[in-house]
Amino acid sequence: MKFFYLAFLLCFSPALKVYATTPKSVTCTRTEYREEYIPGTKSSPGYVKSYEVDVEIPCGGSGGSRANNIKNDNCTDGKIAGALLGGGLGGAISRKEGRWFAVPLGAVTGAAIGNKVDGC
Repeated sequence: MKFFYLAFLLCFSPALKVYATTPKSVTCTRTEYREEYIPGTKSSPGYVKSYEVDVEIPCGGSGGSRANNIKNDNCTDGKIAGALLGGGLGGAISRKEGRWFAVPLGAVTGAAIGNKVDGC
């Protein structure tokens, strides 16, 4: 009976409406400084005209150079191998009363060393 009331309540309660919107286009700009030499004559010397121009660039970086610099390394292998070796080594060299902290300590230390050896 309680299930019936709960189902009735959920069926006729106002549902949350989700409004989908179209994505808005975003343009990113960068202000560039430019100079142009205006040549002169014998009676009127030349000069340099300077101005600034807004240039459209891809959003998320300047020309994609930031995307090329991101390291896409997965360091899970080094962590797992280091943790297993460190925990095993900690358990092997410890005495009976010290194993309760030597194995976890060896695993944590081994994971940190394995992470560095893996290059992360």
